[in-house]
Parts: sequence; C-alpha cells; structure tokens
Amino acid sequence: MLEDCKTARERWGGVHTLIDRWLEQRYDMLVTLVDLREFCDADLSAVPKARIDTFSEALMDYISAGHFEIYPQLREEAKAFDDREALTVADKLLARVDASTQLVLDFDNEYATPSRCQHYIDRLPGWLEKLGATMTERFDLEDQLIGRLHAVHAPSSEVATPPDGQSLRTE
Repeated sequence: MLEDCKTARERWGGVHTLIDRWLEQRYDMLVTLVDLREFCDADLSAVPKARIDTFSEALMDYISAGHFEIYPQLREEAKAFDDREALTVADKLLARVDASTQLVLDFDNEYATPSRCQHYIDRLPGWLEKLGATMTERFDLEDQLIGRLHAVHAPSSEVATPPDGQSLRTE
C-alpha cells in the first residue's frame, strides 16, 4: 500500500500544490496505519489509545481534506473547462468514495473514548484490515478523479488555464 501511495505521488506530484499536500497527507496517514498494525501484531493488549488517536486523526484529516478541499476544487476546475463529461464521471466516482467515508466515521466513533477503546480493542486488527482494503480502493477512485478532473486539463509544462483565459486558483 505504501508503494502504491509513492507511485500516485510520483504520477500526480507537482501538478497542483493542493493535491501535492493532500498526497503527502495520504502517505503520512498510511505510515500511521502501518505503525498501528505493527503495534497490534506485537501486543494488542498494550496498544495505547494515543496510537489509535494518532491514526484516527490522520485518517479523519485526510478524508476531510478530500471532501472539503480537493473534490470541490477538482469540480470547479472541470466546470471552468466546461467539461460536463468529467463532472458526470466525478459524480459517479464520488458516490463510491462516499461509501468508504461512513466506515471511517464508524471507526472513529468506535475508538473515540478510552472506555470504548478498551472495550473494542480486540476488534482493532479487523478494523485496520478492513480500513486498509477500503482506503486502497478509495485511493484508486481518488486517483481517477485527479486524472479525469485535473490532469487532463493541465498541459505538462504549463499552468492550466480555462478557456476564458483566467488562471485557476490552486490554493
């Protein structure tokens, strides 16, 4: 999973500052996932809530950035280029992305308090496995969104400019 993240960052990195930061956030979140998995493998009963919180916060920050910063920016870019086909594709992809959001929210809720964390600690490895698989699928969908709604409009050596000649706001 980490290798796939590096590949996506290489493919899309440098294209857009906002996307670059988000892909870095994706990578950091995956590092915390791997760290938490390793800790669970070593001694599940000794996993500190702080480690779970670190992962949960990174996960919530990542999905929030997608929903509230990245996806709207990509949609605006497609609108600026009057790319109706891209907007239709975006709607379909985002509906599939939204399905994984509920899983993330459920995880965050299940481990929200120290008592809930202690009560559900035995479920943690299963949660991490499920979240890892779900996020892998989500990353693929998000990469498709980036490719269809952003990269297709940006010449490789130029800043993307919509047909009206105004530069797009990237930050």
